[in-house]
Amino acid sequence: MDIAARLQRLEDERAINDAIHAYAYHFDRNEPEAVAALFTDDAEIDYGPEFPAMRGRNVFAPAIARGLAERFAATSHHISNVTVTHQGEGRARSVCYVYAWHRYRGGEPEGELWAQYHHEWLRTPDGWKIARLVLKAAGTRDFHRSRMHPIGRRQDG
Repeated sequence: MDIAARLQRLEDERAINDAIHAYAYHFDRNEPEAVAALFTDDAEIDYGPEFPAMRGRNVFAPAIARGLAERFAATSHHISNVTVTHQGEGRARSVCYVYAWHRYRGGEPEGELWAQYHHEWLRTPDGWKIARLVLKAAGTRDFHRSRMHPIGRRQDG
């Protein structure tokens, strides 16, 4: 790989990392329109088996706004361990770890989530956008969801 291609790959990975962090930042600041702007028009969000996957950027902001207004008084999402895998021209996948703390409006104990975001990315004229996001959980404490997609941990034996 020549130096220009290597530099482009690094720039792409940095842009994807920035978008992942922007998702957490805007979610925690109660800015659902800014969260939705990180996605392609026909993107999908799958937060787990208790809810049907959402499709289409135009439904994301209202759905996220509703959750933030009705359920969460505050959230704090912490992102780490980001890995990006290039999938060919203008396509990539990423996995990152997320720790998320939630204060509920109903007075329930504060909820915690240890999980991963699995992303599919497309390069668009406006930069890298999320085409698909799947949330997979390793564990929770006092969290508002009883069933989550598992991270896919190998079984002992």
